[in-house]
Amino acid sequence: MTKSNQLAASPRGVQPHRFSRLRFDQLLGQWAVFFRGFVEHPKMVGSIIPSSRFTIRQMLEPVKWDECRLFVEYGPGVGTFCRPVLERLRQDGALLVIDTNPLFIDYLNRTITDSRFTAVLGSAEDVERIVHDHGHDHADYVLSGLPFSTLPAGVGPAIVEATHRIIRPGGAFLVYQFSAAARDFMAKHFAHIEQGFQWLNVLPCQLFWGWKEDAA
Repeated sequence: MTKSNQLAASPRGVQPHRFSRLRFDQLLGQWAVFFRGFVEHPKMVGSIIPSSRFTIRQMLEPVKWDECRLFVEYGPGVGTFCRPVLERLRQDGALLVIDTNPLFIDYLNRTITDSRFTAVLGSAEDVERIVHDHGHDHADYVLSGLPFSTLPAGVGPAIVEATHRIIRPGGAFLVYQFSAAARDFMAKHFAHIEQGFQWLNVLPCQLFWGWKEDAA
């Protein structure tokens, strides 16, 4: 097939190699991409399947969406939380996600076209720099599903400390975990932590909302 015929066989404006990758994503599906990410980086993903819709709903319920201009997520995976966040987020808001796995970042950039969405390949430890580099002074809410209990020594505390600094007063750090390790790190910086539990998830998980004190 000639180059012109290849272009004709692809969707308008999409190069042949990109069209093949899009079709591959459609065939592969979210779950397969997530599973591959887990196999390659089990200590960073923490779960073999994405969170349930019950976990998503309960985790996001306390967010005051009318006040949220920047929502940050650590470890977005294949976008399990991204789409529900974008559905709730104000039109002039922004969703910034950070992941160390290029497989997930590439997948998200090719499957989420919302102009409010930005995916960054990097570490949550660098959240302050990443937020500032993208033109924001602070985050209103930060969501994390990172497995704090299996992160390298010192990484968990560093992430929580940086997160507390970047969240505005009155904002919150939202964390879902299979263990209580994250709460121990959060308690050193967030004076008020609410806790919940979701059985309808594989595995059942603990939920934490760490609120940063108001400026007053």
